[in-house]
Amino acid sequence: MPEGGKGAGMGQVFVHETSVIDPGAVIGPGTKIWCFCHVQAGAVIGPECSLGQNVNVSGRVRMGRGCRIQNNVSLYDGVELEDYVFCGPSCVFTNDRTPRARYPKGPAGFRRTLVRCGASIGANATVVCGHTVGRWAMIAAGAVVTRDVPDHALMMGVPARQAGWVCRCGEILGDDLACPVCGRKYTKGKTGLAGGEDNAISGSAETV
Repeated sequence: MPEGGKGAGMGQVFVHETSVIDPGAVIGPGTKIWCFCHVQAGAVIGPECSLGQNVNVSGRVRMGRGCRIQNNVSLYDGVELEDYVFCGPSCVFTNDRTPRARYPKGPAGFRRTLVRCGASIGANATVVCGHTVGRWAMIAAGAVVTRDVPDHALMMGVPARQAGWVCRCGEILGDDLACPVCGRKYTKGKTGLAGGEDNAISGSAETV
């Protein structure tokens, strides 16, 4: 059991009594793990995260600060989440593009998936392994990501195509790339949109 244990208070780890935390898992302070979750040995979960009901975290997963993982999400070996990533209910990650039950590849054959700081993945969306979801990108509910996603891109459909740009606050941007809600302004860069900095958020995953 990580420091704080069951029913721990603020600043410590809360783990619901129905969840299983394998010895060797690392969980940051302030993280809450709700019912029927399994965090496997070797997993690293940053501080102030929240794992909803029935979340599975495999042993080679890395998760930064302040991530929100909703119900029925499995994070498999090879998935890395930077800070403040949101994973909607029942969204799906994979780690093998050509799986066979008869011929398993094992960890050497897994493909890495990186979800950058602040990105959101909608309910029932699928991220095919081997791709990067850019900073503050928004993946719509039910979309299937089959390629890298630019920073701040709004992705929709099957396969997912870019349908626009989104602000850090989640608002869809107009042609002027200025947020009508929070006032942040952006410019187009090599990896998507740039600008809209918030000094309170570093943009990089941190270790526990």
